[in-house]
Amino acid sequence: MPPLDQAKEITDTMLGYLGFVTDVTIDESADGPALQIFTGESEWLIGRRGERLDDLQYLVNRILQARVRIDVEHFRTMREDDLAGNVRGLADKVRATGRPLKLPPLNSYDRRIVHHVLAADPDIETWSPPDRSPLKQITLRPRRPSDGGNT
Repeated sequence: MPPLDQAKEITDTMLGYLGFVTDVTIDESADGPALQIFTGESEWLIGRRGERLDDLQYLVNRILQARVRIDVEHFRTMREDDLAGNVRGLADKVRATGRPLKLPPLNSYDRRIVHHVLAADPDIETWSPPDRSPLKQITLRPRRPSDGGNT
């Protein structure tokens, strides 16, 4: 059974045991395949800032030993689009002022989005500390002329 089908079965079963009435579908989008969960209780699955959704995705991925993206009523997709737009705006500020700018602490999933959004930017580079803490601050800074990639 393909990982997405397994993830769908695991997610549907887990949420059923927790008392949620859901419709779990496999969504083929431009961002790649994902599980999309529809329910009348989406706020309970998402959490205040998406932390419950992150936890659900983490659990399913740990059970499967594979990386599967899980979303609830397109919350994650909209949040990623907002984050990418904000990061582009902050990059414009760094470009205009020439001064580095620190983002608020982000989890690894959001940091990956930030690094990806600015990977091809010729003027701005991203940097995050090499420690293993779950939340890190990314610094946006003007790219050095000899530097061709993110650090």
